Amino acid sequence: MSTLRLQKRLAASILKCGKKKIWLDPNETNEITNANSRQNIRKLIKDGLIIRKQQTIHSRSRVRKNDEARRKGRHTGPGKRKGTANARLPEKVIWMRRMRVLRRLLKKYRESKKIDCHLYHELYLKCKGNVFKNKRVLMEFIHKKKAENARAKLLADQAEARRVRNKAARQRKEKRMDDKRKAMMQLYTSEETPASSDAPK
Repeated sequence: MSTLRLQKRLAASILKCGKKKIWLDPNETNEITNANSRQNIRKLIKDGLIIRKQQTIHSRSRVRKNDEARRKGRHTGPGKRKGTANARLPEKVIWMRRMRVLRRLLKKYRESKKIDCHLYHELYLKCKGNVFKNKRVLMEFIHKKKAENARAKLLADQAEARRVRNKAARQRKEKRMDDKRKAMMQLYTSEETPASSDAPK
């Protein structure tokens, strides 16, 4: 009995797979043995005496099930951890995520005119200096800062209005005093004039 090594090699070449994947019909060994050319092998493949075996299945169902469990937090206790906390999720990655979140918020606020460019620059540097630990803290700081700025502006406007009012009052008072002085002078000169006319010649 022949080994059918030649037929297996030719069939593997024709079907573009490995020799392990070739199935030869054990009931038709004689006919397969006589096929010693590619053309004959093609004919046997067409007749179904030589078949390419199916791909062996490597199921991922268990993997998917375990991944699903890990997403819920299972199988991630101290006994399952091989690397350090910094190796598993680097501090730099956490920092980059936080910076991007904060800077995106600042950019959005600046474009929507909620903050001006001066406040934007001040807050940008504060973010870089690790002042805000998350988005909520930054938003609270912005609201507080805007309220402080609005209050400072209100006080400044009130002070300016008071200054203008006081200046106007001072000018009115000076004008009144001038008018009073002029009236006194006129009265004094008018009293002097008849007295000088009554004097003996």
